[in-house]
Amino acid sequence: VGSSPGDAELTPRQEQPAAEDAAFISIQAFPALLDLPQDLAVSKVSCGSRHTAVITRGGELYTWGWGKYGQLGHKDNASSDQPRRVEHLVAEGLRAEEVVCGPWTTYVCVLE
Repeated sequence: VGSSPGDAELTPRQEQPAAEDAAFISIQAFPALLDLPQDLAVSKVSCGSRHTAVITRGGELYTWGWGKYGQLGHKDNASSDQPRRVEHLVAEGLRAEEVVCGPWTTYVCVLE
């Protein structure tokens, strides 16, 4: 069986960090188990091209992955392999109801 030039693109690989990136974020081709605090029950999840967001039953939003464009919602462009709660929503008394991750964005529907 011959191979075509496009076959190499299907090989799982890790992305190397750009020089300006402070943290190395592993881009995985397969699902991986993730530890969240035991008292958190996830009710919704959305995946972008390089980041993930979950909403807990309590209405908290946690995000992780590639954050170069601020899509993680932590008021910075940092990336993280570990879920971090979006503190801005907590500080404003907002409850996350829905989340949709795009390639470089995250849309959240909240209730006061």
